[in-house]
Amino acid sequence: MRKIILNLAVSLDSLIEGPNGEFDWCFTDQDYGMTPFLESIDTVIFGRKSYELMLQYEAEPYPGKSKYVFSHQLQTKVLNTQVVAGNVKEVVNQIRRQPGKNIWLFGGAELTRDFLNADLVDELQLSIHPIILGQGKPLFIDIQERKHFRFTDAKTYSSGLVQVFYERDALLPGKV
Repeated sequence: MRKIILNLAVSLDSLIEGPNGEFDWCFTDQDYGMTPFLESIDTVIFGRKSYELMLQYEAEPYPGKSKYVFSHQLQTKVLNTQVVAGNVKEVVNQIRRQPGKNIWLFGGAELTRDFLNADLVDELQLSIHPIILGQGKPLFIDIQERKHFRFTDAKTYSSGLVQVFYERDALLPGKV
């Protein structure tokens, strides 16, 4: 079955955006492994706010990829994009059963919470930026129970950015 991968940037104080929703603190001076990551996926799942933010920068975020936006209010006619609602686990399992590559859980925080609480995240790929934001949106909010992950790799960059890679540990409690 296709894997759901949460791949995102995080500050040293575990924030994924600044107090005004900004992400100008994220390094963009090099690829940081995004090209091979994007080649490994063919589907991106967004929450409404994250998707609307991406539309401010691109007419079609991640062209050529299938996109699903969880929302009860968004209306979109963007190419390769479907708005979905309902039970997260049921919707995602329908997407997973389709043939294809892995799936990127783009976020945001509320959708990440829903995916983790439904035991849908298979891998975490976190790019830790060497900055403390002080205020903003935390990476993990309202997680209902422990989630066990196993460390698989780390990469360091001269910029100070560190990427850590984890996968769900099926041998520990919390895996469905």
